[in-house]
Amino acid sequence: MNKVHLQLRVNGEDVEVAFAPHKTLLEVLREDLALTGTKHGCELGECGACAVLVDGKPMLSCLLLGLEAEGAEIRTIEGMADGPTLHPLQAAFADLGAAQCGYCTPAMLLTAQALLDRNSLPSRVEITAALSGVLCRCTGYLQIFEAVEAAAQTMVQRSKEEAAGGRGE
Repeated sequence: MNKVHLQLRVNGEDVEVAFAPHKTLLEVLREDLALTGTKHGCELGECGACAVLVDGKPMLSCLLLGLEAEGAEIRTIEGMADGPTLHPLQAAFADLGAAQCGYCTPAMLLTAQALLDRNSLPSRVEITAALSGVLCRCTGYLQIFEAVEAAAQTMVQRSKEEAAGGRGE
C-alpha cells in the first residue's frame, strides 16, 4: 500500500508521519501519532466527539483527510495543558463536574478554547451555540456551560493581573 509522508505541526511540535492517503485526520492522530485523546464517535460528523483545533478552529477530524491537514496547526487535547498546569478550562471542568463519562470532554474543551480565544467573555447563548456541535449524553450541559463561564472569568482575571504586573502596578 502506498503511504504519504507529511510534516504536520501538532500541539506546537513538527512531526513527520507516514500513512495511507485515505486515512482521516482522526485516524492519523490516534493510530499513527498515538494521540488517543481525540475520540472516535459516530465517524459521520454528527456527534462532534472527534473535534480538534485546526488553525484555531474546531474541525471534525473524522471528516478531514490527514492529507488536508498539511501545513495547518493542529491542536489536540494532549496539547491543551501547559506542562503539568491545567488550562483554566480543564480545571473548571474538573472542579464543576462538567466531565461525566469524559468521552465528549476533549472536543468540548477544545471547542470552548476556540470560543474563548475569539471572545473572552461569551454569553450563555454564545457558549451554547459554540458547543452545539458536540453531543454530551451525561451532563445535560449545565455544568459544561458553567465551567466555560468560570474559565472565562479566570482567564480574564489572569489577563488583567498580567497586564497590571507588566506596567509595574
